[in-house]
Amino acid sequence: MLSLARKTRIMTRVIFLTQFGLVTQSLTSNPISNASTSFYNPLSNVSAFLQPVLSPAIHAFCSNPSSAAGVGSVGAVPSMQNPEDISYLTQREAAEIDEILMGPLGFSVDQLMELAGLSVATSIAEVYKPSEYNRVLVICGPGNNGGDGLVAARHLYHFGYKLSVCYPKRTAKPLYAGLVTQLESLSVPFISVEDLPLDLSKDFDIIVDAMFGFSFHGSPRPPFDNLIQKLVCVNKYDQTREKSSVIVSVDIPSGWHVERGGGVEGIKPDMLVSLTAPKLCAKKFFGPHHFLGGRFVPPSIADKYKLRLPPYPGTSMCVRIGRPPQVDISALRENYISPEFLEEQVEADPFDQFRKWFDDVVAAGLREPNAMALSTATKNGKISSRMVLLKGFDKNGFVWYTNYESRKAHELSENPRASLLFYWDGLNRQVRVEGSVQKVSDEESDQYFHSRPRGSQIGAIVSEQSTVVPGRHVLYDEYKELEEKFSDGSLIPKPKNWGGYRLKPELFEFWQGQKSRLHDRLRYSPEEINGQQVWKIERLAP
Repeated sequence: MLSLARKTRIMTRVIFLTQFGLVTQSLTSNPISNASTSFYNPLSNVSAFLQPVLSPAIHAFCSNPSSAAGVGSVGAVPSMQNPEDISYLTQREAAEIDEILMGPLGFSVDQLMELAGLSVATSIAEVYKPSEYNRVLVICGPGNNGGDGLVAARHLYHFGYKLSVCYPKRTAKPLYAGLVTQLESLSVPFISVEDLPLDLSKDFDIIVDAMFGFSFHGSPRPPFDNLIQKLVCVNKYDQTREKSSVIVSVDIPSGWHVERGGGVEGIKPDMLVSLTAPKLCAKKFFGPHHFLGGRFVPPSIADKYKLRLPPYPGTSMCVRIGRPPQVDISALRENYISPEFLEEQVEADPFDQFRKWFDDVVAAGLREPNAMALSTATKNGKISSRMVLLKGFDKNGFVWYTNYESRKAHELSENPRASLLFYWDGLNRQVRVEGSVQKVSDEESDQYFHSRPRGSQIGAIVSEQSTVVPGRHVLYDEYKELEEKFSDGSLIPKPKNWGGYRLKPELFEFWQGQKSRLHDRLRYSPEEINGQQVWKIERLAP
């Protein structure tokens, strides 16, 4: 039994939760040549990134940096849960704030318009992925709200959406003419009202309503009255179809009264992006997605108008107001768009292929590219997984460091086999590696230990990994004590129970997401030909 257990293959999988069950998507992996090469530092030797990547371009501006589509994303999206806690502006207050911003505070119209348009684009990218909602129509009015729409269209183009613009009453001012020129230089088509289809849902997935802002009053005149009715009709079509266009309104749903709302017959947008602060009519918005954008309100204005607004997370240009809608977990899916991953294009050696992909990840700027899920098992087959960091690899294997008295260390002492999984969401890629595991030499562990920041060295001494502690204060107190002890810069000794492991690969699997679940899966496994070990490459069904 023991010998069989030692040969048990440990598999690491990406797991998708579907309602109340677990569905696993597994990856496969490959063995290793004994040929030696110089030891590879994963964060060096970065090659140029080969394919354009959508996600990193958007993440820095979205409220949830883990995904360009906030719904269903892992990680909390900061928001004010109760919309009643938010400040709402009257029409007069909104106009006064604009006058202060563009007067004594020194903002120009084009500065505010650029920030507002970027906020709208990132709010859209937060919820509606271009892989599913690619065709976007932006309808622009003649004023500043229309300018915000033109800016949003430019950013959405660069985020990977397919843009069209309807701008029937163009403003002759140089600012607006420049925005039009910028879109024309990107070959974004401008569509006349007459050329719009009767049913906008047939040709567009997202319709951005940027016709009228908070300064508008009265009844819309042609052709905007007709355009507003087209959006009202989209809402009606939505009741008879499984999927219809979504409507995103900029600051104010066009045709709504800025304080009283839109009434029964008005536009019912799916998303409202309030700018500066929500206007009173936003209290009548009952769609699923309400965002705040326009990250330019200084403390002086917030204090003067006693504004209560949600904090913007990190570098985000948008923040959700209220709770995100409840989602049917079984309906969450990603329709991946990736270059083909073909057998004739890959490296013959899986270590070279891994290095190539790893360099792409680093070049793309993805967070913690060396993070990997490590799966181990006891001799009785009880499996556990956790995240660890790769600290180097070459053709002798993949190295990480840990406490030799941790749970994973005990499991490896019983069953010295493991599986590693690298998951790189931004590139739609995964790599799984299986193989046998052994400790690295004391000299190698000691050398790496003393290359770490001194704080990390002290942390390794403090943490008796996987043991129960009474509270965080115990760790913190011991850390401060050791920090003081070694404050003179003296050598911090490596704990005897701390060191590295090396996994010697026996199997690689490279996975790349594709449309309609027809993913690429290429497995490298060793075989002997004419007395020499080579790697056999096989395609697996997704």
